[in-house]
Amino acid sequence: MTDHQEEQKNELEALESIYPEELEVLETTPYAVFEITLASQKHEDETDEESVSCTMKFGYTAIYPDEPPEMEITDSDNLEEDELTDLINHMQTLAEENLGMAMVFTMVSAIQEKLSCCIDERKKQRKAAEERRVREEEELERKKFEGTRVTIESFLAWKTKFEAEMAELRKRKAESDILKNRLSGKELFMRDESMLDSDVQFLQAEGENVEVDESLFQDMDDLDLAEDVEVED
Repeated sequence: MTDHQEEQKNELEALESIYPEELEVLETTPYAVFEITLASQKHEDETDEESVSCTMKFGYTAIYPDEPPEMEITDSDNLEEDELTDLINHMQTLAEENLGMAMVFTMVSAIQEKLSCCIDERKKQRKAAEERRVREEEELERKKFEGTRVTIESFLAWKTKFEAEMAELRKRKAESDILKNRLSGKELFMRDESMLDSDVQFLQAEGENVEVDESLFQDMDDLDLAEDVEVED
């Protein structure tokens, strides 16, 4: 028969010796309750702002380790919400896998490793983001010199549009030239003196003698002319 209290006592003593500064016992009866504060292992190139930490709280139950202990993360530093959720899920998974055995040390060691992995993962993400940024900038610079890639379809579309625009420009220029060079009737008359004799030349072309049809003027007496109009001799 398992002596649950004895196993709990032995595990707590072992934890106090392994984590003398990190562990704090909060209660001893009816069952032990304690906290352990963990931090990521600091590397040479790591600053204090990059480190992460969390405080895990454990509480033994009447039949621990035949059931998981009560556990939660009561405090954290520099950890995102999704990272905290991942740590809690990892603790629960380990508890289920280690039922029947003292498991707190196993979970604490695993969480310690996960905290260090958080730092490594962040470094990888920053590095990947920086590399992506550099690639995007290089691609933009390359496109500046490369220009738009020309295909047969794009060239034919451009050629059709270009020819239509040039035809329109030629049409407008021709209309503009016509308007610019067009003269009024007076300007044409003043510019070409030969037009002064045009009517005479036309009559002469028909012959020197011009006959007048007197019958056209026979009805002049029938016209109602104003009496006050005086006809000069």
